Amino acid sequence: MNTEVSFTRGSEKLCQITEKAALRLKEILEQSGRQEGALRISVVGGGCAGLQYEMNIVDGPETKDIMIDSKGVKLIVDPKSALFLSGSILDYSEDLLNQGFVVKNPNAVSHCSCGKSFAI
Repeated sequence: MNTEVSFTRGSEKLCQITEKAALRLKEILEQSGRQEGALRISVVGGGCAGLQYEMNIVDGPETKDIMIDSKGVKLIVDPKSALFLSGSILDYSEDLLNQGFVVKNPNAVSHCSCGKSFAI
């Protein structure tokens, strides 16, 4: 992580992570050789309902990002996405059809039928 980057330390008030999601993220980081990396969660336009989540493994925060350290892993959220994510929970689903990270967002007023996008 670049020490010259100016970021904010956030708390789980922005986004909590479940034990299951933290364990899976640790596995992914180890498998990719990026143990010091983090999961970036962004809210972008798109999908049936208008907004969708984008998740990527990154090396660290960028300027103005918010970084949450929890359960031995790091989540990174940009300030714009933080407005949509406040109070969310990041979980991991092992459902056969929808395996992967799942955001439970209390701000979402509707979801599309496939569950991949939402509206606020």
